[in-house]
Amino acid sequence: MGQLIKDLADWLVEPTRYSLLSTALLAAVLIWRKKLTHPVVFGTSMLGILAFFLFAWGDPNFKAIVTKPDNVPILILLISILFFTWLALRRAVLNDERIERGEPTLEGELSKQKVFTWPDLVYVELICMVLFTAMLMVWSISIEAPIEEPASQARTPNPSKAPWYFLGLQEMLVYFDPWIAGVLLPSFIVVGLMAIPFLDTNPKGNGYYTFNERPFAVSFFMMGFLLLWVSLVIMGTFLRGPNWSFFGVFEYWDPHKLEPMVNVDLSVYFWVKMLGMPRPESPLIREAPGILLLLGYFVAMPPLLGRTLFRKMAAEMGPVRFNVMMHLFLWTALVPIKMVLRWTLSLKYFIGIPEWFFNV
Repeated sequence: MGQLIKDLADWLVEPTRYSLLSTALLAAVLIWRKKLTHPVVFGTSMLGILAFFLFAWGDPNFKAIVTKPDNVPILILLISILFFTWLALRRAVLNDERIERGEPTLEGELSKQKVFTWPDLVYVELICMVLFTAMLMVWSISIEAPIEEPASQARTPNPSKAPWYFLGLQEMLVYFDPWIAGVLLPSFIVVGLMAIPFLDTNPKGNGYYTFNERPFAVSFFMMGFLLLWVSLVIMGTFLRGPNWSFFGVFEYWDPHKLEPMVNVDLSVYFWVKMLGMPRPESPLIREAPGILLLLGYFVAMPPLLGRTLFRKMAAEMGPVRFNVMMHLFLWTALVPIKMVLRWTLSLKYFIGIPEWFFNV
């Protein structure tokens, strides 16, 4: 029975299944948030996760990955994210129910309760500082610092991983050209964050947790934060092993494991496999299928979404703000789309023009 559970866990964390299950889980939590965020349901889920963790602790491969000095703080980080995500959604559910009944929000009730900075707040901060200082001292004594030998070109770590906060970026480098994964997408993230106050002028939901008043904003944030950052950090930390290959949570990190990367461009699928002819020599003609596909994705999708799924939002935001927001949304959605296509169809690039250093 124990081996069956391990085999099932390794099967579920295969990258395609892992990503689809993560997306389905987030969608289920947002749709059935009233039931799934109930303290009894959340507590039962946490006990189930704890039971699985205690069971997995007996496996030497799982224990070796989890107890690596680099991975211990990431595990604590993930537990914190899980708790505070539940807390935010739970308070959003309670606030939405109070708003429907015409009552003030929880934050509105708390704002009426005022205490003195001294001694109430300062005492709490002092106690927290002492407790966390003691915890850090125990941590520093019991866990060895992950300091390695000086860097050497003759001996590189395998796997060679970036710091945890760059693991998502390192994962994207597998699926996109460096100028897209390292320059374009991070720039869009920074510009998008700066543009939020100008794109989303909805005054509702400011200063209190809510979901019903800001469904798209909350869902889009959680998709970007949980699926395109936290999920990739988990993948790069616990599932990427030697040679940057995928491993199950109970699988031995064999440095001799090599995954064949037989990846082809969209033009190969179109000209060679579909039409049975060699690819044209002209780069523009050769990559015409990918160019038309991406043009349709970025040009046709915003007005299509504005007339169907986001009709109300398009009317409230206006054409300029709506189109800017939709292009940021489509670039965000392109990341998981490209990842799934790489895993399922071995698709390398939509547009591959190496002679012009232009690969998308």
